[in-house]
Amino acid sequence: MVRIQRRKLLASCLCVTATVFLLVTLQVMVELGKFERKEFKSSSLQDGHTKMEEAPTHLNSFLKKEGLTFNRKRKWELDSYPIMLWWSPLTGETGRLGQCGADACFFTINRTYLHHHMTKAFLFYGTDFNIDSLPLPRKAHHDWALFHEESPKNNYKLFHKPVITLFNYTATFSRHSHLPLTTQYLESIEVLKSLRYLVPLQSKNKLRKRLAPLVYVQSDCDPPSDRDSYVRELMTYIEVDSYGECLRNKDLPQQLKNPASMDADAFYRIIAQYKFILAFENAVCDDYITEKFWRPLKLGVVPVYYGSPSITDWLPSNKSAILVSEFSHPRELASYIRRLDSDDRLYEAYVEWKLKGEISNQRLLTALRERKWGVQDVNQDNYIDAFECMVCNKVWANIRLQEKVGIEPAGWPWEAEDNHLSCPEPTVFAFSPLRTPPLSSLREMWISSFEQSKKEAQALRWLVDRNQNFSSQEFWGLVFKH
Repeated sequence: MVRIQRRKLLASCLCVTATVFLLVTLQVMVELGKFERKEFKSSSLQDGHTKMEEAPTHLNSFLKKEGLTFNRKRKWELDSYPIMLWWSPLTGETGRLGQCGADACFFTINRTYLHHHMTKAFLFYGTDFNIDSLPLPRKAHHDWALFHEESPKNNYKLFHKPVITLFNYTATFSRHSHLPLTTQYLESIEVLKSLRYLVPLQSKNKLRKRLAPLVYVQSDCDPPSDRDSYVRELMTYIEVDSYGECLRNKDLPQQLKNPASMDADAFYRIIAQYKFILAFENAVCDDYITEKFWRPLKLGVVPVYYGSPSITDWLPSNKSAILVSEFSHPRELASYIRRLDSDDRLYEAYVEWKLKGEISNQRLLTALRERKWGVQDVNQDNYIDAFECMVCNKVWANIRLQEKVGIEPAGWPWEAEDNHLSCPEPTVFAFSPLRTPPLSSLREMWISSFEQSKKEAQALRWLVDRNQNFSSQEFWGLVFKH
């Protein structure tokens, strides 16, 4: 699976002693000076993120719309703006003053601002959230914000209440997050309605002479969802063309074998020829919905979906996908697909919404209309920009509240809850003993990893609540104490 990640560029760490505070101030000025002289271009990655690259003529879309301009003759006041410090960097920006509506904040990955009195928030990228280095002791005015759009397999301990509730603000795939990223893989309603890649049913019926009814394309084998075990069993009841590294029985053209080609036009044209695609997520979590679901809908292929238990809340129409959870066994699923494959009327009921361009799901329509970011759209902020601005705005709200009441409030109203990032324990499929493979090291690993991650979450919470720096030895000692 092509992972959704914005390029993370690590900046060199500056060695500044805590006692020489003037050097910190000068460094801010140097960074802002660099910022004034640099211009950026916005480069969309295949997955919808935006990476920042220096360029002579273009401005980053965020800065073009919201960026502050500086007068070199005017002294920039260091104490004028809250500092948002990316502790686990998702950007490579050593210093940027960003405008977020009426508020402005200074965003940086430079850890020399750790003890600066204007540092108000620490931003964490979940996949790189590391217990070896945390900004402790945590002061009362230090907010922690988590951006994590990934599967639980990337960092399981974040998916337990003791850790997720450490954060004040969240941006995750959960609809309950402060900044929900549930539709992060869907560009727009228009791409769902588009007929650009649609292959007419009559043509698909002719193609069935050399193509299976089902296609499967996965190269991340044996993930927590145990999808390969299900597909392996399904293959004994119905023909499946499998192009990826997992269960491969058919080859893509050489130029499309790189996973980065899965958003290429030529790859889309191949997949669009099929009637059905096995759209199986790598983990089963509410609202964790990836391109595996949206891609077939864009191409006019019926997804046979396994993943988010809440997927019915996000279907374009009530009859736009076949849900694996509604069948007691792969044998029953195979029988149903064969029935649709042989009956054009029954099959067309699953693509009628697309042919008519009618999306009846109001939740989906509202989510796309109201989200404050775009996917592969240079005219909109990307969701990393939106996350940064959400935190900036909330920090400013806290500052104004403190000024109003005259003291630090006892607790901020914005705090994460356990449903902002949670997934159930992984399970494995067990079918016929003759066909179900023995537990591989990976299949075994996910269950034990989940169990250990609960202990890791509890240990981390205890250490952070103690509010002192700690070593890896202390952490692992607590994890394996019992």
